[in-house]
Amino acid sequence: MDKIIHLSVILKCSLHKAFEMFTIDEHLEKWLTTSANVEPKTEGRYELFWNPEDKESDSTIGCKVLAISPDRLLTFEWKGPKQFKHFMNNVRPLTNVTVLFIPFQDSTEVQLLHTGWRDTAEREEARLWFDNTWGMS
Repeated sequence: MDKIIHLSVILKCSLHKAFEMFTIDEHLEKWLTTSANVEPKTEGRYELFWNPEDKESDSTIGCKVLAISPDRLLTFEWKGPKQFKHFMNNVRPLTNVTVLFIPFQDSTEVQLLHTGWRDTAEREEARLWFDNTWGMS
């Protein structure tokens, strides 16, 4: 059975603004990454870089948008950091992140699901690391 990371947060902003926080480079660079190269369209790039001097090891380089419905849903591929690179980043399918944007009173509920975790000890270690890391973002 696939183990899923599931997080939910209420943002005090519109659906559109919440969606832009995941699809506009400048917004992503304010809360999640150092540098972003995102093309918000199906098969567009979803590349985030935490260390621009080491783009191959500490990034989501090569990841793509899998599904997009503006202000509603975004699904993209995801890679692991350096310590998990050897087993997460060169296999298909990669793990996937789905973000749902739901109206909630005068705010937006953002639900994040990170899926695709295979059943191995090292994958479980990575899943637990991401579960903690997503919660801190």
